Amino acid sequence: MAPSKKMTARSSKMTGGLEKAPHRSLLSALGMTREEMRRPLIGIANAANEIIPGHMHLDTIVRAVKDGVRMAGGTPMEFPTIGVCDGLAMNHEGMHFSLPSRELIADSIEIMATGHPFDALVLVPNCDKVVPGMLMAALRLNIPTIVVSGGPMMAGEKDGKRVDLIDVFEAVGKVKLGKMGEAELDELEEYACPGCGSCAGMFTANSMNCLSETIGMALPGNGTIPAVQAARIRLAKQAGMQIMELLKKNIRPRDIVTEKSVKNAVTLDMALGCSTNTVLHLPAIFREAGLNLTLAIFDEISRKTPNLCRLSPAGKDYIQDLHAAGGIQAVMAELSKAGFVQLDALTCTGKTVGENLAASGAHVRNYDVVKPVDKPYAKEGGIAVLYGNLAEQGAVVKQSAVAPEMMKRIAKARPFDSEAEACEAILGGKIVPGDAVVIRYEGPKGGPGMREMLTPTSTIMGMGLGDSVALITDGRFSGGSRGAAIGHVSPEAASGGLIGLVREGDQIEIDIPARKLNLLVSAEELAERKKTHRPKRKTIKSPFLKRYAKHVSSAALGAVLD
Repeated sequence: MAPSKKMTARSSKMTGGLEKAPHRSLLSALGMTREEMRRPLIGIANAANEIIPGHMHLDTIVRAVKDGVRMAGGTPMEFPTIGVCDGLAMNHEGMHFSLPSRELIADSIEIMATGHPFDALVLVPNCDKVVPGMLMAALRLNIPTIVVSGGPMMAGEKDGKRVDLIDVFEAVGKVKLGKMGEAELDELEEYACPGCGSCAGMFTANSMNCLSETIGMALPGNGTIPAVQAARIRLAKQAGMQIMELLKKNIRPRDIVTEKSVKNAVTLDMALGCSTNTVLHLPAIFREAGLNLTLAIFDEISRKTPNLCRLSPAGKDYIQDLHAAGGIQAVMAELSKAGFVQLDALTCTGKTVGENLAASGAHVRNYDVVKPVDKPYAKEGGIAVLYGNLAEQGAVVKQSAVAPEMMKRIAKARPFDSEAEACEAILGGKIVPGDAVVIRYEGPKGGPGMREMLTPTSTIMGMGLGDSVALITDGRFSGGSRGAAIGHVSPEAASGGLIGLVREGDQIEIDIPARKLNLLVSAEELAERKKTHRPKRKTIKSPFLKRYAKHVSSAALGAVLD
């Protein structure tokens, strides 16, 4: 006998009616009972794998989500997604595939949730492109959805000092200079990343997990509860139960992700000092909801939002410290004192941001970690958008992690046509104070895949050049990068951008307070260069990357596929 289920249920396309007897037979083969088929079917997207430290424990998180779903009367059905570890993919051909994986993740969830019409979804990501990819899918499908991540890694400790992955990256430069021995580096390698979770600073993964909470697609605590704490398991159970409430009330992602949540996301981005990768991911996410988030909006909000946090790599604090200080809810409460937060924005709790803050009594518990809104680290937000002839469509810099000496200067251009060439020059001692390392043909099309440049930026810092050398690229940076690292230069070299015309010894104006990035070469000279210039075309062997390069848009638009 067919399960009796309201035919309005999405999953009834798969379980209801006489003609779905074969479908029910297949579900029975899974060990599913008739009672389970009658209940709402909740898809659980699990990004667990044995490659990424932030994902190695996600099976534990998913088990807790399933417990919550069952406690609230639903039937969980788990399926996998891929995930690339940016740290492991860094500085080799694997990084070409990192940003493109975001689109595959979104597409795969759309496929799974349409081919098997779940009534609702719980998305379980943790690192880098998996979080935005899952959020893109949620908005595309627009069925009740909640996100619960695996949580941040704790900081490591060596010789009484807390350390993280960025210390290891920067140590490479120190070893090259003779400031650190290889034996000490070997020891640091084993202490910096002590266990499961997304790397301990305000890097891309933690930035996106914090912003998922800010947007309202994840429960309070999602961004900062450490991966190893029991509270993370409880949060996962709560998420499993709460998805049933969202289904009951028919609260969908596009009810939550509105213009109000756009403002909240960018505001918190600036206050927290998040990764510059958010400038790629947030526009791509909001685009799926029909909302336009431009670089101009980022810069407008940055100019008026105070920077309240300086977490690694910008400062000495870690995500665990932010959690102990009250987490994302505390930062929102502090910002709301000055009217920076849209308190009437809906969240996945079924309540507004303001109602959540009032119910929890959210407040800052440590003003050393989260500065008062009237006494911030800086009056402007963590990210600045620069414009000029070198970046007509814009370029992005994490100004909260830039040395004061580098905020405004004229630098000597040292152009390279790939990250590998630039790294060889930096490690070879060929880069000196006053230089601007220009890395081009690493954009979305030219890379292809817009590789992260953590290796050159961390080597520059490790070699003691962070207050005297800039790095400018049409590629992008890890959330762990610090220094005068200016990325997302648009248009990119492969699309005919001026960055492709830069020559050895050219003067480049960097003025972050004034939002300027200019190549100081006369219009006449540039016109002469353009006559003979042809953008380089790389030979791309991967069929997937060929398709990606053909359809990907400018970084200024979020590097989305047209």
